[in-house]
Amino acid sequence: MSTMNISLPDALKDFVDEQVQARGYGTSSEYVRELIRRDHDRQQLRGILLAGAASAPGKPADVAYFDSLRRRVRPTDRR
Repeated sequence: MSTMNISLPDALKDFVDEQVQARGYGTSSEYVRELIRRDHDRQQLRGILLAGAASAPGKPADVAYFDSLRRRVRPTDRR
């Protein structure tokens, strides 16, 4: 694992220390890693949503579509 040092104003360091204590993180590094993971996930989701919005419309989800989904997920009756 690589190391990265960051500088924070006292007010932000105090905030991080409070969050570590209040949320049960072992260290400030764990807290910051979690924030970075969440931001990464949020950016990925945003990309997926934008790609979906820019894509051509698909077929309408009608009764036949949902029936086909149900058939795929329900086990067949083999008596």
